[in-house]
Amino acid sequence: MAEVEVGLGKSGRRAYGFDDIAIVPSRRTRDPEDVNIKWEIDAFSFDLPLMASAMDGVVSPSTAIEIGRLGGVGVLNLEGLWTRYEDPSKAYEEIAQLPSGQATARMQELYSEPIKPDLITERIAEINNAGVISCASITPQRTEKYAEEILQSELDVLVIQGTVVTAEHVSKTKDPLNLKTFVRDFPIPTIVGGCASYEAALHLMRTGAAGILVGVGPGHACTTRGVLGIGVPQATAIADARAARTRHLDETGVYVHVIADGGMATGGDIAKAIVCGADAVMVGSPLAAATEAPGQGFHWGMATFHPTLPRGTRVETTTRGTLKEILLGPATQNDGRLNLFGGLRNSMSTCGYQTLKEFQKAEIMVAPALQTEGKYLQKQQGVGMG
Repeated sequence: MAEVEVGLGKSGRRAYGFDDIAIVPSRRTRDPEDVNIKWEIDAFSFDLPLMASAMDGVVSPSTAIEIGRLGGVGVLNLEGLWTRYEDPSKAYEEIAQLPSGQATARMQELYSEPIKPDLITERIAEINNAGVISCASITPQRTEKYAEEILQSELDVLVIQGTVVTAEHVSKTKDPLNLKTFVRDFPIPTIVGGCASYEAALHLMRTGAAGILVGVGPGHACTTRGVLGIGVPQATAIADARAARTRHLDETGVYVHVIADGGMATGGDIAKAIVCGADAVMVGSPLAAATEAPGQGFHWGMATFHPTLPRGTRVETTTRGTLKEILLGPATQNDGRLNLFGGLRNSMSTCGYQTLKEFQKAEIMVAPALQTEGKYLQKQQGVGMG
């Protein structure tokens, strides 16, 4: 791909986000009822290609259960409020009432409460007992420390997640987690990430992971791109990971799932993520707008409460409907933020594709006018795409 000269001796590839591209309809259309959006990873099958982000404003044991019943999987944060407090309701209430200027500092204090290992097993057991697939997230720094509790809890799928996770972490002061050894020896299918480049994705795939998370900084509550100056727009990041998946498949015969993590607000965004190469999506902010969401109208990322360098912020969300309405409809608004997977299904049927893997072959165009062309009145009146 041609590079753009930034200055003398420094050039770079041009990268694209979801708003920069458009899906091109093909010569065929289908009935939406004939479209199959099921997703399978390892031994598990889901009606929806959805992972709910491991954020305290989104996933509690009860919302994980409801999301599971609706066809997706909720990812519980094993370093969040639910494993630090026996009853986190007071912490949630306080976070929802904090003035904006005080939110981060007070959340750092609330999250300084130690993680209680017995709560890890208790929360996972609650999800398992409801009869849905259980999934939980932990950072690489704490993975080995709580591995025994994770195994004892009979968790179904583990996510090892950080702002950026690599297969080769170098440290002069401590022994880092050896992802390749851990993932291959751990008897639970493991998803690892985030990453945002071809090389990083390929090396994570070589650890033996069942899937990788793709996304550095695109989340609505994330400030990584400003605080650290790093990140890759999602359309390009996913496409690069797709290329890594193809190479890994050619080399090993093993298919590793690419999961787009962050930056999606509408069904159209989810459709673009799939076309760029994702097998499934990890969504946070859209689900924080559900009436059942534990955040009480607020949403914050996993790094918001970092004790020395927060890389997230508490954002207020508009309550839009129930989890079922947000995921499956019916929609009462016309901006694509309700019935997300109805939007995906209709995008696939309009373009003539029956399965997610077929949809990954759809044509895309770089289309900077996509969001504005012919939308003057909507923009002027603040409705629809305005």
